[in-house]
Amino acid sequence: MDPPNQAFVKDLKMSTHQMNSLPFSCLLCQKRFKRVFQLKTHMRTHTGERPFSCDICQKSFSQPFSLKNHKYIHTGEHKFLCSVCQHTFKTRKELKLHALIHSGEKPFSCDICFLKFRQKPHLNSHVIAVHTKLKLFSCDLCCKSFTLKSTLIQHIQTHTGEYRKFSCDICSKLIKGKNNVQRHKRTHTKEKPFSCDACQKTFSQKGNLQTHKRIHSDEHPYSCIICQKKFKHKSSLKTHGLTHSGGKPFSCDICQKSFRQKSHLNNHTVQVHFGVAKHSCSVCKKMFIRKAYLEYHSRTHTGEKPFSCDICQKSFSFKNSLNRHKLTHTGECQFSCSICQKAFTQKHYLDIHMKTHIKPFSCDICKKSFSDKQSLKTHKISHTANAGEYPFSCHICQKAFLRKDSLVKHIKTHIEKQFSCHICHKMFSEKGSLKRHIIMTHVSGPPSVSLDQSTFIVE
Repeated sequence: MDPPNQAFVKDLKMSTHQMNSLPFSCLLCQKRFKRVFQLKTHMRTHTGERPFSCDICQKSFSQPFSLKNHKYIHTGEHKFLCSVCQHTFKTRKELKLHALIHSGEKPFSCDICFLKFRQKPHLNSHVIAVHTKLKLFSCDLCCKSFTLKSTLIQHIQTHTGEYRKFSCDICSKLIKGKNNVQRHKRTHTKEKPFSCDACQKTFSQKGNLQTHKRIHSDEHPYSCIICQKKFKHKSSLKTHGLTHSGGKPFSCDICQKSFRQKSHLNNHTVQVHFGVAKHSCSVCKKMFIRKAYLEYHSRTHTGEKPFSCDICQKSFSFKNSLNRHKLTHTGECQFSCSICQKAFTQKHYLDIHMKTHIKPFSCDICKKSFSDKQSLKTHKISHTANAGEYPFSCHICQKAFLRKDSLVKHIKTHIEKQFSCHICHKMFSEKGSLKRHIIMTHVSGPPSVSLDQSTFIVE
């Protein structure tokens, strides 16, 4: 490292060199230039002067080459051809930038985090947005601030309604934002310039690649503010949030049935209303849109159980049922509560348990709290309705219930009790009730004691 006096001399020599080689300085930002015409051109970035005007649409530009490139919009001329994919471009600069997609070259590197970029403006934007985080550009209408001028310009257009639309030269579709046009064109060309370093899978959009990369990592950047559960994708967090709010924002236009996810609505519309489901069950005639769904369903009729436990030989219709069952042998509880550290063998049980800790929805009449919005809504009926006015009624004895699951449990009291205790021969209508009976009545020790499947006898 240079001593202080040597460092000073070194800086002085550098300053003297810059003044000699770049003699023309901007009075506003102190940027230096080699020639006077470069300084004059630069001054237009401060004054906003645009002396070069298009004789067709009267749009003005600060640089003559910008006007020249603009005129290609009117002529439709594409004279620069990519030798790799035969895609044509209006300017040599656009072709040069495009060529970097094929070569994979990223010549501009960040000095702080060493992230590489194909274009220098992208590097400059990255430094401002990520490292300096300075919001120098402010909206005069709503006082919102932005790190990039381009973002401010786009934002202002949301106030004025003048967000410029660009036309796709393949299908003529009008699209907001020039960059979005380039992304849209890839739907026509099938170009996938973004490649995953881990598995070489390619994507047409950079955002899709970044989302995909989380498959290879343990990154879960999106966290639920209610239960602190973490997710890899923002869409997964949004869908999860509906389990707390009870919201079902996607409604069927035909029958008004509501769904939490758009994909569930689409499946409902196809299966129920449009008759597109072409795979029919030969037993009950139920229709399915996919052959795999029909095969899964058929097992409920045939009793086929192709997945067998290698420890106790018990068989299951579905692979996920077998995986859950195996945990009863290992005793492994891999799902742990972040609040009380209680562990569970299945994620579903942990989700149910978490609701005992987090109850953000409170009744304004009796102050009782609930874990989801739907439970609160159901509870409020108990304050406003009489017992006979409850929405769920038994068709056998006409007893009414506040909740549907209470009605289902009640109906089982009318049907035959098929689960028998092998010790005292008491009968039960539910397998869970039999299991509780054996643990509480016949088995000494804590409720966590393991029971063999032969304990549960169906008469």
